[in-house]
Amino acid sequence: MPWCHPLIPNFSGFSHLTVVENVRVGLQRKLGMTLQFWRSGKSLNALNTRAMELLDHVGLSEFAETVTVNLPYGRKRALEIATTLAMEPELMLLDEPSQGMGHEDVDRVTQLIKKVSAGRTILMVEHNMGIVSSIADRITVLQRGAILAEGPYEQVSVDPRVMEAYMGTADAQLQGAH
Repeated sequence: MPWCHPLIPNFSGFSHLTVVENVRVGLQRKLGMTLQFWRSGKSLNALNTRAMELLDHVGLSEFAETVTVNLPYGRKRALEIATTLAMEPELMLLDEPSQGMGHEDVDRVTQLIKKVSAGRTILMVEHNMGIVSSIADRITVLQRGAILAEGPYEQVSVDPRVMEAYMGTADAQLQGAH
C-alpha cells in the first residue's frame, strides 16, 4: 500500500468507479486492453463474470455497484485484494494490512488474507501480533535491517532476543495467540 497519513483512509484504486469497475480494471491486463481507451465501455462487460467471482471471493459481491469512495475502510482493503487477485499473482506483498482498522474489520481482513493465501505466497509486514499469530506460517523478525529471529510464531514469540528488542525485557510476552 502506498504511504498516507494514518488518519486519512487510503485506497490505491479508482475512488470514482464502482467496486466492480475497479476489479475490471485489474482484469483488463489479461485481455490486452489496458491501453485501448478508444474502445466502448461495453467491451468490458465480458469481464463482469470474473469480476463478480472475485468480489464474491473477497465478500464484496453485495457492494458491486457501490461507488468505491462510499465503501467503509475495511471493505476498501478487501477491494484492493480483489483487484490484486485479478492479476493472478503468485506473490502478494502486503504492508500493514490492518493499519487504521477497527476490530471487526481486522478480523474480516485477517480471514480474507488467510483465504487468499491458498496457492500463493504472501509477504506481509504487520505489527499486530494477533494477526501474525493467526496467519503466518513463518516469521522473520528484523532489528535494524538484520535478521534477529526466524521460524514459526510459537518459536519466535518466546525468543529472548525478540522480547528484549521489542518489549524492552526478556521477561515479557508478545500479545498474540499462545
